[in-house]
Amino acid sequence: MPEPLPDEFRVALANSASRRGRFGARVVFAFETASTNDIAIALAEQGAPEGTLALALAQTAGRGRHGREWFSPAGAGIYLSIVCRTPAILPTLTLAGGVAVADGITRATGLPVAIKWPNDVVVHDAAAPGRRRKLAGILAEGAAGTTGVQYVVLGCGINVRPADYPLALAARVTSIEHELGRPVEPTLVLTELLVALNEQAEALIAGKRHEVLARWRALSPSASNTRVEWSADGSTHRGTTAGIDDDGALLVRTSNGLERIIAGEVVWY
Repeated sequence: MPEPLPDEFRVALANSASRRGRFGARVVFAFETASTNDIAIALAEQGAPEGTLALALAQTAGRGRHGREWFSPAGAGIYLSIVCRTPAILPTLTLAGGVAVADGITRATGLPVAIKWPNDVVVHDAAAPGRRRKLAGILAEGAAGTTGVQYVVLGCGINVRPADYPLALAARVTSIEHELGRPVEPTLVLTELLVALNEQAEALIAGKRHEVLARWRALSPSASNTRVEWSADGSTHRGTTAGIDDDGALLVRTSNGLERIIAGEVVWY
């Protein structure tokens, strides 16, 4: 059952209504839930309009790419999923969502962040050049019908405050407050993210896909001239990143020429 939206979120959303358009116009809130993506998918199946937001402060079964668990403890982050339906938005939604999360975090907190292909928002570790720590992840899940894609749910988990991360994650993740060394307001992170998503969506609707791609590329320095390794066809491949193409595939220069990666696990060096 949905729970009442806390006053601080209600006020922040009301104050940002003129800038975030339809995104967050309807909110379904839970202090704790299994997965906000599951809530948003159920709402989408029931006909929820574009921009409907599922929001939680903890998840017991949050997930990332390839079904991995997203560590979502209470008091440490914000977890949200948004229903998207406009056809012009859907093909580029994961990239646009990455831009929105990155820009939203920086606008709300001043923290410089970057995107690591395909869907991680990271910060660079000043003590170890080249190493990146993850502070937000994005997962898009959709449904198609006889007339094409019916909707896509854009999910995002953002580490706002430090937490006792599992040992396997501790060296690879971080939080906004840890990086800044000061408190930040989660409601501002949420609203600036929604504002940035509205901007990216409007650009796509206006036929300015090139601007969204350009912004993604500017936020992702590791997508060029970074050594990577990945598995395909039962063997390991290595190369150097060469940007993304206009469909969002990662381009990698190898000894055999230019490879195009659309999915799978990539190890970054």
